[in-house]
Amino acid sequence: MKKTLLLNSVLSELIASLGHGDMVVIGDAGLPIPPETRRIDLALCRGIPPLLETVRVIASEMQVEKALIATETGQRSPHIRDGLGQLLPNTPFEEVSHEQLKALCRQARAVVRTGEYTPYANVILVAGVVF
Repeated sequence: MKKTLLLNSVLSELIASLGHGDMVVIGDAGLPIPPETRRIDLALCRGIPPLLETVRVIASEMQVEKALIATETGQRSPHIRDGLGQLLPNTPFEEVSHEQLKALCRQARAVVRTGEYTPYANVILVAGVVF
């Protein structure tokens, strides 16, 4: 049995396979996921699991070089933006429009769907390297 925080085997495999610059999207329950993009659906019901908790666990094993969020996140859901900043304190953030974020989902290695019901509660984590 694994000793680290992340127990989900699908997420563990995804993180282990990431290369420098690969993107993983962690999204709210309503984020549209392109059919060609791998979907890892963790949503159980409204609010479970929450986005920030999901980011916390994924970031515990993933080397994150930068994070992208929608400009609308800070405007409509500042507590999500603030929470992401606390979880990823040494990570640079870039803001893009919500439409650009949705378009970037097509280039992501996977979209992780959470049960989050907060508007614009989505983040793209860009993989870094540990050396």
